[in-house]
Amino acid sequence: MPRANGGGAPAVFLDRDGVLNAVVWRDGRPGSPRRPEELVLEAGAAAAVARLRAGGYLVFVVTNQPDVARGRLTEAALKELMSRVVAEVPLDDWRVCIHDDVDGCECRKPKPGMVQELARVWGVDLAASYLVGDSWRDMEAG
Repeated sequence: MPRANGGGAPAVFLDRDGVLNAVVWRDGRPGSPRRPEELVLEAGAAAAVARLRAGGYLVFVVTNQPDVARGRLTEAALKELMSRVVAEVPLDDWRVCIHDDVDGCECRKPKPGMVQELARVWGVDLAASYLVGDSWRDMEAG
């Protein structure tokens, strides 16, 4: 989907939890769903993504899921959660970081590794793109 000026495609990068789906409250703190039955998509999420795509944007999810590294979420459950999101929301692609801060990876937001990888793969014009999130990590990655 190159632009008329020859540049790459514009994109919208979305965080998952708190943007596409509701957070799960545990002990008074917001968190990510750990089981498929905890995943509740936000009303209108699929329609909003469809409108972005109709407007010429590629739409991606970039999400930190450190509960995998912390042993609170299995990779199988994460795969099932993401499969459900992808089945219900018309995304172009997605990336997940399963690391914790101590791992020092390049993909965990606020580092921009997931955004940069998707931009490379899909030919994204980052200057014409947006990142939508609900935390300082998302904003810094953007």
